[in-house]
Amino acid sequence: MADPARARKLAVRIRQIVSTAIESQIKDPRLGMVTVTDARVTSDLREATVFYTVYGDETQIADSARALTSATGVLRSTVGKQTGIKFVPSLTFVADIVPDTARELEEALERARHADAELARAREGASYAGEADPYRKPAEDEDDEESDPDPAATADDMSGEDSVESRSAR
Repeated sequence: MADPARARKLAVRIRQIVSTAIESQIKDPRLGMVTVTDARVTSDLREATVFYTVYGDETQIADSARALTSATGVLRSTVGKQTGIKFVPSLTFVADIVPDTARELEEALERARHADAELARAREGASYAGEADPYRKPAEDEDDEESDPDPAATADDMSGEDSVESRSAR
């Protein structure tokens, strides 16, 4: 098991070497505008995953993926020569979906901003449909409670049940 700091350093070095080699050594016409975004190396330094993005449509992305797969041997030997390590990690190329996800999130946020702006415009001249304070308030008839001699009616009012007399009094 290698040191994690060494694995990170090797990953950075592999990213630099692969991006330079793609520019200068690989002459495959299928290869489009490829940008190496990240590289990760396993803790045992045996496998490296190289993440990339391609500027273009779906066919250019697929063609670039095939070109990178066919150039894996050349790129691995270049990494081995320039790093000088005993065992050169095997390279795996993975299309990076982070830019696409970020673009989708930005579009969703923009739609939410437009919806909020429309709601704010609709709210500008609006008024409440009912009263300003829509909550019911208990009746404050203190005179009725003091003059009521019937304790049963008072007990019913306390329990929340309306008696026939209290309904008719209202």
